[in-house]
Amino acid sequence: MPQFSDLTDAFLSAPLRLTVDLQAIADNWREMARRSGKARTAAVLKADAYGLGIEDVGETLYMAGARDFFVAVPSEGETLRIYAPEARIFVLSGIWPGVEHFFFDNDLVPVITSEEQLAFWMAAVSEHGDHPCALHVDTGFNRLGLPLADALVLADDVSRPASFSPVLVMSHLACSDDPASPMNQQQLQAFRQVSEAFEGIDSSLAASAGTFLGPDYHFDLTRPGIALYGGEAVYGVNNPMRPVVKAEARILQIRDAKAGETVSYGGTCTLSRDSRLAIASVGYADGYLRNLSGHGVALRETGIAGAQGFIAGHKVPVVGRVTMDLTVFDITDVPNTAIAAGDYIELFGSNIRLDDVARAAGTIGYEMLTGLGLRYERHYIPTEI
Repeated sequence: MPQFSDLTDAFLSAPLRLTVDLQAIADNWREMARRSGKARTAAVLKADAYGLGIEDVGETLYMAGARDFFVAVPSEGETLRIYAPEARIFVLSGIWPGVEHFFFDNDLVPVITSEEQLAFWMAAVSEHGDHPCALHVDTGFNRLGLPLADALVLADDVSRPASFSPVLVMSHLACSDDPASPMNQQQLQAFRQVSEAFEGIDSSLAASAGTFLGPDYHFDLTRPGIALYGGEAVYGVNNPMRPVVKAEARILQIRDAKAGETVSYGGTCTLSRDSRLAIASVGYADGYLRNLSGHGVALRETGIAGAQGFIAGHKVPVVGRVTMDLTVFDITDVPNTAIAAGDYIELFGSNIRLDDVARAAGTIGYEMLTGLGLRYERHYIPTEI
């Protein structure tokens, strides 16, 4: 953890703060590279590196050895190019008329996702000259990608322009977070047809969870995303990745409340005992979702408990509804002298796992990270690369 001397006054006094361990991100990438065996290992940095900052994360992973990156939109690729000068940067949303020179000028690789994009790209490179692209083939996800049959026809099409030069064919698994799903094998068999048809061109099927499925799924390039950021890729098994991020909120007030009184909007929480409550400066505007409420949301009717925070060695529950800017925690069981107004409560980190918080909201760690708001003051723990 950082020494206080390393921290700015803004971080030390911020209502909300986020600590990002860049060494843990680098170590997680190396672990995924180890698990990828003979395949190269890319890094997925879409959604501002899953909410953690494409600049710092991109530079860290480039210095750790990553040379293939995936982003969602061209503007992310333009930013990343500054920090990964010699990398291949693939843009997953592909390309549309009017932005082709943006790709050429920033040396970005479009991932062709449809027949319309394919036709436009062939025309663009016929005029511009050779420029790499990737082909996304749908093997059963029914999201983006060329239909399997069309991709196989394209592989044998001798009339395609010589300047059309894909460097990668790829697909995406729909159920890799469930190793027992039969769809994994179905998509694997379909993608093997693609890989064989495009002989001599690199193939990529596995993202984070797919990498854990084993060597059959690795092909030439794996594409880990959530695993780099410490999140669970495969549900129901122990997560081997290092935690990366700690989110904290400042306690603005500690107040006493009597048994029988209610807490927060709607009066949905009636206290069963005299209680001490900590009012923390975080809410759904900061990605701390309303579904994390201890009471008063439909999710609680399922019997799933609401979120917890961590402070002074204790896990403490959210009570009442999470509001836009404020959340109430029950700190009754924490010694009075252990907490004061101005202290920070951990929302998720090494003591409260990101994915445990996500489950309390009925969602996944991906959404928790990418939904972080703009009000967190950030501190990056540097790497020792």
